[in-house]
Amino acid sequence: MRIFSRLHILLTLVVTTMITPWHHVSAQDMVESYKFDFGAGIGMSGYLGDANESNLFKHPGFAADIAARYLFDSRWAIRAQLSMATLSGNTADFDNVLPGNAAYEFKSTVYDLGIRGECNFFAYGIGETYKRLRCWTPFISLGVGTTMSANGSGSTYVAFNIPMGIGIKYKFAPRWNLIAEFTMTKTFGDKIDSDELTDLYQIKSSFLKNTDWYSTLTVGVSFEFGPRCVTCHRID
Repeated sequence: MRIFSRLHILLTLVVTTMITPWHHVSAQDMVESYKFDFGAGIGMSGYLGDANESNLFKHPGFAADIAARYLFDSRWAIRAQLSMATLSGNTADFDNVLPGNAAYEFKSTVYDLGIRGECNFFAYGIGETYKRLRCWTPFISLGVGTTMSANGSGSTYVAFNIPMGIGIKYKFAPRWNLIAEFTMTKTFGDKIDSDELTDLYQIKSSFLKNTDWYSTLTVGVSFEFGPRCVTCHRID
């Protein structure tokens, strides 16, 4: 009986030794947070300007982006993003007749480079239960950037822009995020579509008035990296 008792104790020690490190790693992974995030997305684009007066997705195009974030905390981040979108429009869709019965259509590709701030509605993440983190959250974004258009007339045009976005994030694994976002981008120029599509109603454009807009609706994934150094301030 004494032999069986000793074997039981030995077996208990072995099992405990094997389980304890794995349990520690698992718990550590769950609470570890990261400083950086990199991802990509694809979706559809829309255009609002001289060749499309109302319906953003009357002539939908293709959109794609890559983005890198610095994560300040569970609520705030700053994002650098490079995106592209194809735009098109046709004045034949108009209810009103243009002066001189003119008709125009265009196709162009825009490239957008900018910086945006992000604000999560909820504290976002997995683990750290004392922070009441959620694995999903709506968010808003706002920033500044530059749009370069290879427009329908065969020329290149560059304009300053302001992107405004709203979306939702879902953390389906400790370091992986699924992100859907709708963005409206105001450009401070009227030649993103084409050199010909300017002042069609003889309303002169300016830096703020009668300029082009485009939108993107994208879905993508991102991966977090760069573990954050956490200092414990507990005093015994």
